[in-house]
Amino acid sequence: MDFETARFNMVEQQIRPWEVLDPDVLDACLQVPREIFTPAEYQNLAFSDTTIEIGHDQTMMAPKVEARLVQALEVQGSDRILEIGTGSGYLAALLGTLGAHVTSVEIFNDLSDGAKQKLARISIANVKLFVGDGLEGWATAAPYDVIAVTGSSPDRLRSVEQQLSIGGRMFIVIGISPVMEATLITRVDENTWATEILFETDLVPLIGAEQKPEFCF
Repeated sequence: MDFETARFNMVEQQIRPWEVLDPDVLDACLQVPREIFTPAEYQNLAFSDTTIEIGHDQTMMAPKVEARLVQALEVQGSDRILEIGTGSGYLAALLGTLGAHVTSVEIFNDLSDGAKQKLARISIANVKLFVGDGLEGWATAAPYDVIAVTGSSPDRLRSVEQQLSIGGRMFIVIGISPVMEATLITRVDENTWATEILFETDLVPLIGAEQKPEFCF
């Protein structure tokens, strides 16, 4: 596969038409080699408009969704970022390319280890990886200017929102399959958060955030 051409076509035919027009985000998508973060058996799908299995019933989002996520967060060069759900490491690479520092938390050891190797391979050194449960956030490095949640939740994660700095932005997909809403949450002041619905999507739930079954007695 001609990776450079495929990456260019991904940006021009999928990402840009999906209203991703921020030149810094587009440049990051062209700069970070997505094929490195894609499992070898699915490498032919690295630039396709689809999700990709990465193990443990987890997936890489479609490229246009990842790019919309990053654009919505308006990442600045001085931003301290939290990513909940490292997954393949690709989104961490995009965030690290744009921001000052990324703290990324992954519940599965092997996914975290794989992401660490891939990030080192492309010399992204401002991403610090942790193995743990990020459902309550990662308070040790809070507050954050940006928080990206890479799995869905039936409801807002209030404890995670508390870890935003004033003016900080958080992306999360809220709802229950098959209809979920990609949501941008901005901390306005100490006690106020604003929300904006960006688009509808369907995303694998965070571990521990799955919808609980209803019991009838």
